[in-house]
Order: sequence, then structure tokens, then C-alpha cells
Amino acid sequence: MNATLRLSVCTLALSIGVPLAAEDAADKPADDIIVTGRGLDDTPSSAIYSVVTLERETIVSSASGRIEDVLLNVAGFQQFRRSDSRSSNPSAQGVTLRALGGNATSRALVLLDGVPIADPFFGYIPLSAIAPESLGQIRVTRGGGSGPFGAGALAGTIELESAGPATLQPLLANAAVNDRGETEVSSLATAKLGRGFVTIGGRWDRGDGFNTTPAAQLTPASVNARFDSWNTSLRAVAPLTDTIEVQGRIGVFRDNRTLRFAGADSSSEGQDASIRVIGRGAWAFDALAYVQSRDFSNIVINANTFNRALDQRRTPSTGLGGKIELRPPVGDAHTLRVGVDYRRASGELQEEAYNAVTGALTQRRRAGGMTGNLGLFIEDDWQIGALTLTGGLRADHVEVQGAFYRARNPAGVVVEEILGEDRSQWVATWRAGAAYQASDALRLRVAAYTGIRLPTINELTRPFVVFPVTTEANADLANERLEGFEAGFDWQPSEAVQLSLTAFDNRVKNAIANVTQRLNVRRRENLPAIEARGIEAGLGLTLATFSLNASLAYTDAQIEGAGQSLELDGKRPPQVPRWSGSATLAWQPAAGWRFAATLRHVAAQFEDDLGRDVLDPATTLDAFIEVPLGQSGFALVLRGENLTDTAIITRNAGGSIDLGVPRTGWLGVRYGF
Repeated sequence: MNATLRLSVCTLALSIGVPLAAEDAADKPADDIIVTGRGLDDTPSSAIYSVVTLERETIVSSASGRIEDVLLNVAGFQQFRRSDSRSSNPSAQGVTLRALGGNATSRALVLLDGVPIADPFFGYIPLSAIAPESLGQIRVTRGGGSGPFGAGALAGTIELESAGPATLQPLLANAAVNDRGETEVSSLATAKLGRGFVTIGGRWDRGDGFNTTPAAQLTPASVNARFDSWNTSLRAVAPLTDTIEVQGRIGVFRDNRTLRFAGADSSSEGQDASIRVIGRGAWAFDALAYVQSRDFSNIVINANTFNRALDQRRTPSTGLGGKIELRPPVGDAHTLRVGVDYRRASGELQEEAYNAVTGALTQRRRAGGMTGNLGLFIEDDWQIGALTLTGGLRADHVEVQGAFYRARNPAGVVVEEILGEDRSQWVATWRAGAAYQASDALRLRVAAYTGIRLPTINELTRPFVVFPVTTEANADLANERLEGFEAGFDWQPSEAVQLSLTAFDNRVKNAIANVTQRLNVRRRENLPAIEARGIEAGLGLTLATFSLNASLAYTDAQIEGAGQSLELDGKRPPQVPRWSGSATLAWQPAAGWRFAATLRHVAAQFEDDLGRDVLDPATTLDAFIEVPLGQSGFALVLRGENLTDTAIITRNAGGSIDLGVPRTGWLGVRYGF
């Protein structure tokens, strides 16, 4: 039995065993209060920014069963590529909002129970390590600058919140298979222990996948996008006093994939741990510490000879950090937040290059370094009747140390070396806004903000190849800086109708992009700016047992590229669509029943900075059906991805094309009791 299967079996066994402890907890007095396992309550400023909340019902009923599919319900959310976490290279899983993409690094800050989860070296989000069934809520704040969230929230913040016993049943289990023979197995057990609780869960996805290469471009070496990934986590929450609770989490994951060609294998793995102490008394506080250990490997196959060209055999990296936020009592009209946060990322790439014809070793390459960020913040929300004002300042001490790239020939002689200059600086950012409750149904809001993002170690030091294009690193990259403002309204004339509209103008100075230097060669450069102006709209309707939730985003994004080696002024950034939208129509005739159909559209995008290679627009239709099987606790689940079998172009490099998921049907069983 291999390691993956052993871990999955052990996790399922533990999941069955843990609920037995819950029987003892059930004998506790009815007034024995259970801690929440959540962070501090939202502040009044939450009403000032463009916020979308996805509830658990939406999270656990996506057609693909994957977290990136759930997040696509928020128009404007995008990954670097349109591929999901089964058929993309993990290092390309950067996420962003508001059409501020263009490279594979995340410009949105993603938090799991308050912990940043981006890879310390690459900056991508390990999407396959997030089990949607373990989450209770997702809150997406588009724009808004860094504020108390920490540096990195350039395009916004995505807060993933784990579910607790108020939401979870003692045992949840799921098993599904699709029409290609791919399988998905997961379980999540929850036990109340006194006034606290513990959850343990695991998930295993595997399959031979589909062929991402169009039929006309298949070669003898072409293979399906195989994947085999698992994750497991343990989370415990316990009270220290009546107003203070401690939350601890340990997570482990591994993800293996094969893309395009036989032997083009990649793997990513991680071990994460965090501890968080929440105080809900008069002096409310949030204290957090975490550590991440990650690794990544990748083999590049030459598209002409189909031999190994590069073996990125290891990329060990470490992320560690913490946060302390204090909310002192300063009167009922004010909510004051004062705090400090810190994050340090370090790592080193170890790879070998080979002659694609003879297979001989040509170079040994190493690259790495360290980035650090210490932030101090203060923010106050002031409520004056129907008016809410907010203002905050943040000072970040950012540093880059030891950035290097070194290539040696087989004899050990250095043939290329880049040494980045150690540097550090203090950077000030701010945000401010106002919301006015014009009536019981209408809220008006306006906000302005700034923010920063450090370049990742990957951007600074690691060149890479996506055949036939080579992209060079740049150890001299400057920090990205956001300047933006927005205005909008939220209208809820009744419980059945919700409408929101936001107009925004966000500008990223020193935007890091892969800029074409010459034929098949790009280099990471700081563009003068990327400016994105647009409108975001959301609609929620409920009529008896029917509901409609829709989201639409239009963005006019342009590069300010004067001074670059090629003229980029006025061009749309790569990987950025003008239009994106999602609409889900659902029917829930009775408890436990759900019928839902989701229509999504993403407009055309450019693959490259010059706007030569186009990714055609794509409109897809997904479906989800859940039917309880009597009173047994079991339910039949049917899911359909891309039911219209739309050709989703995810990569187009001079006509060399990759495709996204084709029409896929799933049959599964859920158990919850």
C-alpha cells in the first residue's frame, strides 16, 4: 500500500473513531457554551469596501468540488491561467482580483483562519491543499489596500474560514467517480470536547485526467493531465477563559501532476502549523504565529525531442510569521485596531539542465534568497449615526537579502552568476472611506487606499521555460505599489432582493510583468504601471424555494509601458479579460435537496504582453444535484462540469495550445450524520 493510500485509510479510520468521543460531549449540560473557532468579529469598516461572502451551501456544491471553482462565483476572481488545480502547473496558481493579473504570482492575499497560505518561494496558492468541505465561509474583499491584513493584499483579500461544530455534523464523508474513472474521497470528523472541539479531515483526489493538447497537435509523447493529490489536517479549539480561546491547526499535503508530455512530472508538498489566541473581552485581541515548510519539483520535457530538458528537482522553502492585533475599548462610537505583523520567506531552487538531444548534463543551477516584511498598523472606525468613517495607516519595513542565481557547468565552473543587492526600506500606506446608511434598504460607500507587494524569491531569482519561451529572472525588481479608489452602493429593499454595484479605479505602479525582449525570450520587469478601471455588480434573489445569485465584472485594464524595450502603452495586460460573470440558479424543494445550474463567461484574454496570442472567450454550464436517500444520512450527488463541452483555451504560445476541462460527469455519495 503506497504512502498516499495509507494516509487516506488512516484519516478515514480516525474520522470514524473521533465521533465516538462526541457522545460523551453530548452528555454535557445544555448551557455548556461551545467556543466559535472564528476570528474577531467584523469591524464597521467592512461595510465600506466591496465585500462578497460565500456561505457554506455554495462552497460544498460546486460542480468540480474544488475551491477555485467556488471562488469563480465572485466575478473578477482569476487565476494566472484558466486551468484548475488538476491540470495546471502548481507554480502557475497565482490568484488575483480586479484584472490586476499578468504573471503567476498572487496579487490577492489569501488567508486560512488568518494565516497567509501563499507558497514562500513562488507566491502561488496551493489550491489542492484546501478541502472545500472543511470551510464554513469565504469572504472576498476586492481592493481595499493592505490595512490590517498585511502587505500583499494588493488586489484584495480572500479570507477562508474553517467550519466549526455549529455548522458541521459529527461525521461527513464523500466518495465520487467521474466518467473518466477519476476518483475523489474525503472525510471530516468533528467532536465537541467540553467547551471546545476538534476536527480532523482528509481528502484524496486521483485520476488519469484528460488530454490538454488539441487532437491536431497530439504527438507520440502526449499524455493526459494525470493528478494524484492528498491533504489532511487537524484543528483543535479550546477555551482558556470565558472570553479567550486558543486555536491550533496542523496541515499536510502533497500533489503530483503530469502535464502535456510523458515524464513532465511535477510535485508540490507542504507541512503547515499555526496557533492563534483570540480574546473577546473589553480588550479584544488576536495573536497568531505560524510556520510553513514547502517543496516543489518539476521536470521540463522538450517539445521537439520529447527528452528531459530541465529537472527542477527541489525547491525547499520556509515561511514563518505572526500577527498581534489589539482592539482597546475607546467608546461605543469607535472601533480601534492597533497591531504588528511579520512574515519571512526563504528558499533555494536546485535544478539541472540537460541537452535535449543527447541527454547530457549541461548545467547545475541554484537560486534563492530571503524576503521579509515587518508591518505596524493602526485603524479606527467611527460611527456617527447613519455615517461610518474609517481611516488607517500602515508602515512596513521590507527587505530582500541574499538573492542569487548561479549556474555551473558539469566541471563545476561558474558560467553565469547574478547577485542581487541586499536592500531594505520603510514604506507607508493608508486607506480611508465612508459608508452612509441612507435608508433601511440603501447604503452608499466610498473608499480610497494604497498598498504594496514585495517581489517573490521566484520573481527575483528563478528563470523558467514554457516551451518555446524562456523567461529570465530579475534580481533588481522593485516593490509593487497600489493606488486606488472606489464608490458604490448596496441595496436590499427586502429579504428577497440584494443588489450591489461598485465602480473602481486601481493603479499598480512598478507592476511586475513578463516583458518580451526578443523572439522567445522574456524578462521579468517593473512596468511603470497597470491601471484597471471597472464596474462590479452582484445580485441575489430569493423566491420561495428558488434562488439566483449572480456576479458580473467589467474591467478596462491598460499597461503604461513607456520606456520598456518594446512599446506597451495602452495594451491590455496578459491574462486579463474585459468581462467575466457567473450566475447560479438553484432550487431547494426540501431540506437536504438541491438542484443548481451555474452559467459562467470569461471574455477573450491575451497570452503575452504584446497581445499576439489570444485565448478565445469561453462560456460554460455546470450543474449540481443532491438528493437525500431517505433518513439514512446518505445522499446521492450528481455533478456536471462544462456540460456544453466548450473548448476552454488555457494557453496559446504561438499556436501551441492547451485546453481546460472538457464535459465531465460525476456520480457520488455523501454521508452526514
